[in-house]
Amino acid sequence: MSAPVLRQLRAEWTKFRTVRGWVIGLAAAALVTVVVGVLSAQTSHATCPGQRPDQPCTGPRAPGGQAVTDSFYFVHRTLADHGGLTVRVTSLTGSPAPWAKTGILVKAGTQQGSSYAALMVTAAHGVRLQHDFTHDTAGAPGAVSAASPRWLRLTRSGATLTGEESTDGTHWTAVGTARLTGLPSASAPVQAGLFTTSPPLTEASRQRYGGVNSTDQATRATGTFDHVTLNGGATEGAWRGEQIGGDIAGETAGPSGYREQSDGSFTVSGTGDIAPNVGGPSAGGGETIERSLLGTFTGLIVVIVIGTTFITAEYRRGLIRTTLTASPRRGRALAAKAVVIGAVTFAAALPAAAAAVLLGKWLVRPNGFTFPVTALTQVRVIAGTAALLALCAVLALAVGAALRRSVAAVTAVFAATVVPYLLATGSVLPEGPARWLLRTTPAAGFAIQQNMPRYGWVDSTYTPAFGYFPLPPWGGLAVLAAWTAAALCVASVLLRRRDV
Repeated sequence: MSAPVLRQLRAEWTKFRTVRGWVIGLAAAALVTVVVGVLSAQTSHATCPGQRPDQPCTGPRAPGGQAVTDSFYFVHRTLADHGGLTVRVTSLTGSPAPWAKTGILVKAGTQQGSSYAALMVTAAHGVRLQHDFTHDTAGAPGAVSAASPRWLRLTRSGATLTGEESTDGTHWTAVGTARLTGLPSASAPVQAGLFTTSPPLTEASRQRYGGVNSTDQATRATGTFDHVTLNGGATEGAWRGEQIGGDIAGETAGPSGYREQSDGSFTVSGTGDIAPNVGGPSAGGGETIERSLLGTFTGLIVVIVIGTTFITAEYRRGLIRTTLTASPRRGRALAAKAVVIGAVTFAAALPAAAAAVLLGKWLVRPNGFTFPVTALTQVRVIAGTAALLALCAVLALAVGAALRRSVAAVTAVFAATVVPYLLATGSVLPEGPARWLLRTTPAAGFAIQQNMPRYGWVDSTYTPAFGYFPLPPWGGLAVLAAWTAAALCVASVLLRRRDV
């Protein structure tokens, strides 16, 4: 880096650190990010239906800590460390849910959240092999019926399950394999058998005076099986039926249960789902680490003001002429200001975001739990939050250089970042316009904080009002970066052309 550039950066850094209001303001932005996030986490408390108010709603969790829904009707027997289960499915009826499913399942135990592998036919998505809640492999498409039955075979070898399908019971096609990491040992006995389940239908409706209401309509499905064969490994006991989890559909939809015919065929009816829980804390899904970062929104307002006044204060006091006299290359002067305000904002926001996330997770524990995320995801959310604030500070600087008025610049940046975020996530707008705002405006940068994945085999309200952005995390931050770069280019051109 050349000496003139270093001198320019040093001069801008000296300006920033010698103005007490900017330093205090940046410290206040970092502090409010932590305080608001901690208060939000500390007041987080959700209860499930049927539990006492003082009991946290945690719900079942998978072996890896993932919040899950694990509710279905299971007709099963004990299977040793090897063997196989083969059935023919002749119908799946009674449910309007596209992800209603019936088939064969091998599970480490009957406890909710225990490790499993399931080979199934679904109402609208063909044959699937799913295991441990977050893994899904597609098989052949098409619905099942008496005229078009589907054979399913699930073979166990230790902790590895292999799923195969057939249309005639003679010619088999592999669907995939699954390894059950949640087994206590590869030779541990498991429960193998038939299952049926049907998730609720989720509908989101916009309220008359704003807001989105999500409602679930309970459903129930019935699967019919014949040619049921469980062999190869040591099996124990007779077939027994059991409702895993709660029976959520209610009596009006008919009872869950099974019936075995004299010819060896089975009819199994069930409700619920076997899938990741994306329903949030009120449904036992736990809190996301984003809740600990609610203070980012308040800190952002302070950062916008600081970034704007870092340049507009020089216009107001006439110091811009001194700055440009010392550095005739006006573009370089603006770039130096951008580097300094971006760097100091990132440096202040990074430890604040880390403290908010770590303290928030610790404070949520007595009242529930946070969705588990990988260390890499946690680093992305923390560093991404710091980058979000830094880019907004540079954007405010660029708009301030272009407009040369503090109030006008702050208003413009506020309208471009804060207002679209509020309109989109506050359920003020319909889903279409809300998604459009979070794709095209600088508010898209908030996507860097999301850490809840979408699951294609879970029907839910994946809308901005429920915390799901239309762009991936880095894609949203890239939109904000593009707006910031464009604003800097415009500001640089105007700065060169004006006689200040």
